[in-house]
Amino acid sequence: MTSAKSALIIGASRGLGLGLVRELLARGWAVSASVRDPAHAGELAGLPVRVEALVLDDAASQDRLAEALAGQRFDLIFINAGVYGPAHQSPLDASLEEVGALFMVNAVAPLRLAERLLPRLDAQRGVLAFMTSELGSVAGNLTGGMALYRASKAALNSLTRSFVADLGETGLTVLNLHPGWVRTDMGGEAAPLDVETSVAGLVDQVERHAGRGGQFYLDYQGMALDW
Repeated sequence: MTSAKSALIIGASRGLGLGLVRELLARGWAVSASVRDPAHAGELAGLPVRVEALVLDDAASQDRLAEALAGQRFDLIFINAGVYGPAHQSPLDASLEEVGALFMVNAVAPLRLAERLLPRLDAQRGVLAFMTSELGSVAGNLTGGMALYRASKAALNSLTRSFVADLGETGLTVLNLHPGWVRTDMGGEAAPLDVETSVAGLVDQVERHAGRGGQFYLDYQGMALDW
């Protein structure tokens, strides 16, 4: 009898993160999840999930999470992090504080956390997934708009490329996943996709690519995106 696959979802208090937890549980996975404050875990508190504390852009908090997970081994670590940034989205009007916070949360902190958690991931069939966006595609930016958010996700994509290059030979699979335009707090009510459809597709991609090795930039339906 084989044991259940195990996953760690970073940023699971609501939206896509919570949806991923529910989808993985429904498929028989054992799930751990992080939230900023486990005492206020919301719907996670009623699910059979191990909940850990994490303030993503705080190095000490990342260290504490890594220590709390010592001895754990995961088949999937999914770093679901993202903020929209300033509403104006203008490089001309942005302050140093606005840009710094946006790029730290969306690009730098996810990579710092991935480095810390890498020993917890199965080195042969493990999947490390980053929630990115098709808006992070430099080649695909034909319309402009949302300039700062786009740039932060392009930075995430670039940093993950460097991360994978530095790994060398490994069976690890790294996925940069675009969830689609989803009805969440960030996506808004006009978005065409519900959370359930998006996360089902995202988990399909995780299961499909486990053991393949290498890096893939895909949407939730498995379509390859241009970097």
